[in-house]
Amino acid sequence: MRKHAFFLITMLAVSSFGAMLAQDDFCPAGLPERPALSRHIEQADILNGKLSFDEVLEHGEELFTVLFNICDGQGRPATTGGMVAREADEMAFSRVSAPDSNSCFSCHNQPRVGGGAEFVGNVFLLAQHADPILETTSMMSSNHRNPLGMFGAGPIEMLAREMTGDLIALRETAIAKAKEQDRSVTIALVTKGISFGELTVAVDGSQDSSGIVGVDHDLIIKPFHQAGTKISLRQFSANAMNQHHGMQAEERFDLNPEIMDPDFDKDGVQRELTIGDITAVTLFQAALATPGRVLPDDPGRREDAIRGEQIFDEIGCASCHIPQLPLESRFFSDPNPFNPSNTMRDMSQMVSFDMTADGPKPRLERVGDGAIVRAFTDLKRHSLCDPPEAPDAIRFFCNETLRDSRPDVNGRHGSEFFITRKLWDAGSSAPYGHRGDLTTVSEAILMHGGEGRASRDAFTELPFADQRAVVEFLLSLQILPAAGS
Repeated sequence: MRKHAFFLITMLAVSSFGAMLAQDDFCPAGLPERPALSRHIEQADILNGKLSFDEVLEHGEELFTVLFNICDGQGRPATTGGMVAREADEMAFSRVSAPDSNSCFSCHNQPRVGGGAEFVGNVFLLAQHADPILETTSMMSSNHRNPLGMFGAGPIEMLAREMTGDLIALRETAIAKAKEQDRSVTIALVTKGISFGELTVAVDGSQDSSGIVGVDHDLIIKPFHQAGTKISLRQFSANAMNQHHGMQAEERFDLNPEIMDPDFDKDGVQRELTIGDITAVTLFQAALATPGRVLPDDPGRREDAIRGEQIFDEIGCASCHIPQLPLESRFFSDPNPFNPSNTMRDMSQMVSFDMTADGPKPRLERVGDGAIVRAFTDLKRHSLCDPPEAPDAIRFFCNETLRDSRPDVNGRHGSEFFITRKLWDAGSSAPYGHRGDLTTVSEAILMHGGEGRASRDAFTELPFADQRAVVEFLLSLQILPAAGS
């Protein structure tokens, strides 16, 4: 395997806790066991080139696939999955409130490492905050969510980051114009041809955000989680490690000014995941192969798949599931500057790689200095719920009882919205729907209400042969077989 070079943004040294603790010293209570993870790595060793790109990816893959045990720090007896301290509990696992897994691979394995899961791998959103822990899977207590595949995640984060930068720049332009022209200014929030509504700024700088649609009022596009709530792979990974495995990232706990406790979960293990570890698992996911297209060998099905793409566009599906979007830069970099305060965002520690040249194949398609992301999404949140009073209302995507804390436009809450599903792996990502309880692409189409209702109805009015062509097209979008580096 050839050695890929990091594009290091800086060579500044980073703070360290000194020599790496020997893994044999990690096991609490003197158990004659070793941690499952072979080692930890330091961010400094990534930044100074001591570790090659391939070596970092290998460590990231180990972090993604290893079955953590209590010697690693698995479990969080004194904290909830929402980072809140609680009375210590001896229960190591809870299927509902979590920890519910030893490994990322447990729920990201279809069709191979990094993919999604079927219904059995569902997680129970918001239950991780419960204290005492929940023991019921009732939909009155949590929102059931199906794990999505992570293939192509690097390009998706960078696409969201560029779009966020555009939206924030538009807001700053409106603020400057309002001050300069001594009047209120309304600006259209459009990036990469996608409208996120409008923003009005008064002379005093106050903002009317009521016209913003499809994104939080902070204008940060959050491309991860089905409702679009997580900004970056790094944030997603640190959250998941704590919630699902009880593995605490030092940047979230040890070094967080609001916590500063090297053993916040009181399991006897410190530095469970270093800054370098989280960088490695982030880069591993960012470098996962890019999905593509596999046309059927059968001539009739092949013709249907080609024809189906045109029909998909004609009935309006491509207005949200946009076939391709441009990236100005072909480089993935971490950390994300828009990360929240409890996730590392120190730009002096940034590392980057070329998504079109480095990492597993197949890779992102390069165009000039940038790239093309053929993900079939607009990274915008939409309501797929018909009004409840409608006589033939479709309410499948509004069956979640709990509401999260993000009020959206018109007083509705984030759990009534879902970010446009990426379709570039549709043929490899069954089952479908936010709960993973739809077994076919056709069912997923037929459950579209709200903003997707017109396209859904147009699909139902197609001749059966044309419906089948649309399905054949969607099934041709797949996670491609692994290729050599």
